[in-house]
Amino acid sequence: MSDNELGIFLRTRREARTPAEVGLPAGPRRRTPGLRRSELATLAGVSVEYVTRLEQGRDRRPSGEVLTALADALRLSTAERVHLHRLVKTISGATCGAPPPVRTVRPTVRMLLERLEPTPAVLLNTLSEALAWTEGYDRLARPLGLLDGDPPNLAKFVLTDERARTAYPDWDRVADDQVAALKQGPVRQSPGGSALVSELSLMAGRDFTERMERLPGLPTASGVVRMVHPEAGELRLSYEVLELPVDDGQRLMVHLPADAAAEVALERVLGVRSGGLRMVG
Repeated sequence: MSDNELGIFLRTRREARTPAEVGLPAGPRRRTPGLRRSELATLAGVSVEYVTRLEQGRDRRPSGEVLTALADALRLSTAERVHLHRLVKTISGATCGAPPPVRTVRPTVRMLLERLEPTPAVLLNTLSEALAWTEGYDRLARPLGLLDGDPPNLAKFVLTDERARTAYPDWDRVADDQVAALKQGPVRQSPGGSALVSELSLMAGRDFTERMERLPGLPTASGVVRMVHPEAGELRLSYEVLELPVDDGQRLMVHLPADAAAEVALERVLGVRSGGLRMVG
């Protein structure tokens, strides 16, 4: 399994950016997805050889000026820029070692979860362990097996539990997001993180290791997920992922019905009155 997270990130961002998006002509007979290395080098004002070394992991400590030039050339979003700098700090040792995953929940966060009832919402840490959740989430997730384990771990369920492929019809996309979420932080350097990586490598095999090789650590913060519930059938649920302050190292995932059918079915699962939940849109 590669530890070249910086190179993977730069390569995937380069391949995801089209020439037109950065003001370049597409030109004929392009075999390279996205930008060529030479095009990125020209835009960033560095040599092609240097871009190659960065992507291959032979140079892992670019200067701040180079990082800014690459980020500008690739038109990175704010979240992508933060992730890029985080990767370089981890490599340089500037983070002084990754902190242990936070497993305590602040009282105000627990109160927030109470206020969200009956909406399905779950609080996750950097290892995707479920730390706290609403009763609405319990009624949605427990019949699927998502809350098995002590503590429950969403990444483990998705990647290693055979029930996950039934629960999530779009399993590949969900698995991508779970691995990307793990890679947002320096999971290999954190206490417990390297053990989780080893466990998932053994139990999930290539479903996990290949994703660790190719995915940048950028899970989607919002979208629609399909879930198949034993009582309600298939549900289309909109989700939002809200990052808590950095010291918490936690994120709150909230689910809402994405259409009228999901609204009716979810209300039945949660045992709430009609209109107790409103669909998105």
